[in-house]
Amino acid sequence: MPRITAVDTHDVRFPTSAEQAGSDAMHPDGDYSAAYLTLRTDHRDGHEGHGFTFTIGRGNDICVAAIEAMGATLVGLDIDEAFADMGAFARRLTGDSQFRWLGPEKGVVHLAAGALINAMWDLFARVEGKPVWKLLADMTPEQVVALVDWRYLSDALTPEEALGLLRAKADGKAAREAELLDTGYPAYTTSPGWLGYDDEKMVRLAREAVAEGFTMIKLKVGGNVEDDVRRFRTARAALGPDIRLASDANQKWDVAEAIAWMERLKEFDPYWIEEPTAPDDILGHAAIRRGVAPIKVATGEHAHNRILFKQLLQAEALDVVQIDAARVAGVNENVAILLLAAKFGVPVCPHAGGVGLCELVQHLSMFDFIAVSGSREGRAIESVPHLHEHFEDPIVVESAAYRAPAKPGFSAKMKPASLADHAFPEGKVWA
Repeated sequence: MPRITAVDTHDVRFPTSAEQAGSDAMHPDGDYSAAYLTLRTDHRDGHEGHGFTFTIGRGNDICVAAIEAMGATLVGLDIDEAFADMGAFARRLTGDSQFRWLGPEKGVVHLAAGALINAMWDLFARVEGKPVWKLLADMTPEQVVALVDWRYLSDALTPEEALGLLRAKADGKAAREAELLDTGYPAYTTSPGWLGYDDEKMVRLAREAVAEGFTMIKLKVGGNVEDDVRRFRTARAALGPDIRLASDANQKWDVAEAIAWMERLKEFDPYWIEEPTAPDDILGHAAIRRGVAPIKVATGEHAHNRILFKQLLQAEALDVVQIDAARVAGVNENVAILLLAAKFGVPVCPHAGGVGLCELVQHLSMFDFIAVSGSREGRAIESVPHLHEHFEDPIVVESAAYRAPAKPGFSAKMKPASLADHAFPEGKVWA
């Protein structure tokens, strides 16, 4: 009867603002950070679980404090009981009658819950000897449906409908898993497109990305419309008509401004506009989608829970769902969002980058391909080549495709030296 014996936390920050990696119109100077935790146990094989939420610097300590407060309620928990009903485990955190008052199901308390839930999935997968994508893919439809908190969802998707979706894909799971292992999962890249990069660096990195096999590149927009027109014109001239160019405003605009701005860029054939306005403005996204068509609207990285995704889908406010592995309440809530997207027939292209987000979200997309949507058509995982060297099981992207992780766990464990060196404020990087 192994139990959780402690929850260790770390405030880990990387000085990415120095080179403007990650810079965009709303967040020009972020220092990529992780509120990181380890679930310690007395398991006979020494297993631990690792998880985190992502921030961009100031406030990371607030997330650490929330993880510590919520994590204290898990000390002494029988992990076998948790593994037997991971849906109940997740609801234990998101439904805590006192913590939920601080949200509910949004904000710092929800980020903390997601970090703890993801850490438990990492622990579960390590005990089972499987990567998380495989652990999920091997579950029966009934087991997957039991992971979801169905409260607030039944007007859009019922458990019975979800079972039908999963059962319809069950016969092809083995073939799709073999295909995934053979060819990987498609990726696109944002690395050339940070707003702080000059045109020369943007073009150089974009050409390098195309040489590596990428067929879609994302450029940040929203600082100055004339600069964006110049950058898109320069990128399109350098890359030709066959490379998709996506755009990302990071919530910069009001509705009318978004439509007018994209009108200026449409001659360069942008594939989508990402986060054009406030992330919880459902009707605003719907109006923008109507106003910029046929340019697609993509959003979701800052959508705080499954209910917001439900409403975005019901309102026909987006063309592309962008889940984030650490923004909502971990694996469980992302499973709900994947099922909603499948019900509405909308492709999922996850947000990644940051600190470890690529490592986590690859598992969710691979599970989706095998067991939920059954498709990679119109889908790709964001790929950003930053900070992977700090993880013990970093992503592997070859020929613009994520290779399926083989090691047990959620690919979430950071190297001890990285935790020590980047500890804020005492680590040697900051001291």
